[in-house]
Amino acid sequence: MKTALLISTYNWPEALNVVLKSLKEQTLLPHEVLIADDGSNEETTNLIEKYKEELATKVKHIWQEDNGFRRSAILNKAIAATDAAYIIQIDGDCIMHSHFIEDHLAGAKKDCYLFGSRVNIKSEAVASVLKDEKCKFSFFSSNIKNRSRNFRFGIFRDMYKAHDKFSSKTRGCNISYWRKDFVDVNGYDEAMEGWGKEDSEFILRMLNNGVKGKRLRYGGIVYHIYHPGTSKSRLEENTRIQSETIREGKTWCTNGVDKYPIPEDL
Repeated sequence: MKTALLISTYNWPEALNVVLKSLKEQTLLPHEVLIADDGSNEETTNLIEKYKEELATKVKHIWQEDNGFRRSAILNKAIAATDAAYIIQIDGDCIMHSHFIEDHLAGAKKDCYLFGSRVNIKSEAVASVLKDEKCKFSFFSSNIKNRSRNFRFGIFRDMYKAHDKFSSKTRGCNISYWRKDFVDVNGYDEAMEGWGKEDSEFILRMLNNGVKGKRLRYGGIVYHIYHPGTSKSRLEENTRIQSETIREGKTWCTNGVDKYPIPEDL
């Protein structure tokens, strides 16, 4: 099974640097890395070129012009650029536990997506974490909050069951799914620009289409690097789109990934 790690990013190379460093520490590597770049400048490009030389896996940099928050569009473009069967998705401000890829692949099951845990790095610790390129955090680390989410136990990790209801614990910065299931609902809805609801709306369409969700706890851990909040000026419109998806049981969006050429399966 070919796998891809999908990382969304925008103009924060210092954070992306530590995220990519954490990739070098993984017990299992994906077959390729897709960096979905929503219009970052040359500094991010130079960083990615550096890691292309250092990482023992293929790296693709998918870039679009900076024209506002268009995360949905760049994620669609990135997945259109891969033939990987299984996608593991994080944001460029989420450092991966060393077993992150291994845990997601261990939980991968047909007709199912996974949503994992997020430990928060304290705001006062961000500068030192970035400067020291820190990508490992013990349970007792003074840099983190939500430390109960920082337990990794394989037996407990595998106890959770798949279900057909949406969980409010779902975060787009720590999910994995089959590319086929993504394509079957036409991926992200590009009508959803600006911050908010784009991940949950996409997941809801997969649920409506018969894909179940399974919580990945005690494994699949990421460490979210604190940053100031993003503008929520489009949240009302995005919430309206999501409400329509719920009300009508939608399984398809009209402005999705089908506008891009999709590679055939290997």
